[in-house]
Amino acid sequence: MNSLKPRAALLYQFFHPDDVVSARHYADFAEGLRDRGWEVHVWTSNRACRDDSIQYSRTENWRGIHIHRIRKPRFKPGSNLGRLVSIIWMITAWTLALGRPRRDYPDVIVIGTDPPLSIFTAFTIRLFRPSARVAHWCFDLFPEAAVADGMIAAHSRVEHLLKKFARAAYHNVALLADLGPCMRRRLRSYGHRAAEVTLVPWALVEPNRPNPPDPAVRTKLFGDASLSLLYSGNFGRAHAHQGFLELARMLRADNVTFAFGMSGNRADYVKESVQAADVNIRVLGFAPESELEARLSSADIHLVSLRSEWEGIVVPSKFFGSLAAGRPVLFDGPEASSIAQWIREYQVGWVLTPESMESVAAELRTLASSKDHLHEMQQRCHAVYQKEFSKRVTLDRWDQALRRL
Repeated sequence: MNSLKPRAALLYQFFHPDDVVSARHYADFAEGLRDRGWEVHVWTSNRACRDDSIQYSRTENWRGIHIHRIRKPRFKPGSNLGRLVSIIWMITAWTLALGRPRRDYPDVIVIGTDPPLSIFTAFTIRLFRPSARVAHWCFDLFPEAAVADGMIAAHSRVEHLLKKFARAAYHNVALLADLGPCMRRRLRSYGHRAAEVTLVPWALVEPNRPNPPDPAVRTKLFGDASLSLLYSGNFGRAHAHQGFLELARMLRADNVTFAFGMSGNRADYVKESVQAADVNIRVLGFAPESELEARLSSADIHLVSLRSEWEGIVVPSKFFGSLAAGRPVLFDGPEASSIAQWIREYQVGWVLTPESMESVAAELRTLASSKDHLHEMQQRCHAVYQKEFSKRVTLDRWDQALRRL
């Protein structure tokens, strides 16, 4: 090992070769730090995310990255007790691995948010290693997400206890990487003393330019629509859709088509909400990754949503994928959220509210007959992504932030 290189340890439950999206982000993260002169160690579990019967080797050197996999028991699928034990298991294993003396002790430790409450590791590691420099990449907030999801009652003793432990953990973090201003506001309620930086998850597909739609794919998804709007990705409890359906019904006579290509625990709810008269609303299957770029490019505009109770708890990553594809975003969500702020700041789309419904419909009718204006918006979206949110830009910012520690 080259002792002159700074050393980083990444703690996340899933990693290469797992293909779950967050694991791929962490694989990119590890490679990005390696390319910027870091010696990178990853501490992860030995089981796959979607099928925990799949086990990976305990240690591996992958593209110069040192992977240490924690042997984790297989728990009953869907078991709340199993999830709890899994959380405790990973936090304990990380603490034992990095709390004890090591010759190759990392200069910085980056803790993710899978499993939930991983942030507690910042507290347990520093009990044994007070000099440890810890960074936290906050993809989502717990226990806030559990409260928004209805798993924990708001203002309950459980919520109070978990927030008390979280507060202690955040006070042991030197760097907090949030996903935007709305998440930062929630994190500040813990009274932490960490340096703050916004570092978003980049798009997994980053075209060099906004790709024109494949005529065959566009026709298959949208028919002969003059303007096409697409929701693509997971549709879960944090997402909203009624605003999109209301807008689509206002545009039914304008040859504007909305399509939903989705999976998730609320996807069926969207299907049930579509009425027989909604001839310009289509519900599609989920696209495999090999077809994803063609599907994203087939639409003129992308749909992104967030329910108000989830503001600052999660930030939908499909926003960044939409800009990377060079597509404006129609966002149905809180006006104070990060996505709404970025849409207004960079002029990359619209924020859909009951008050803006009529004006948004009017603008979409104009775009349906003004392809030059639409093309200009798409070019601007792609340029904004490349300048502000791309993988290269974000990894450069990570490198700088970690070196400052």
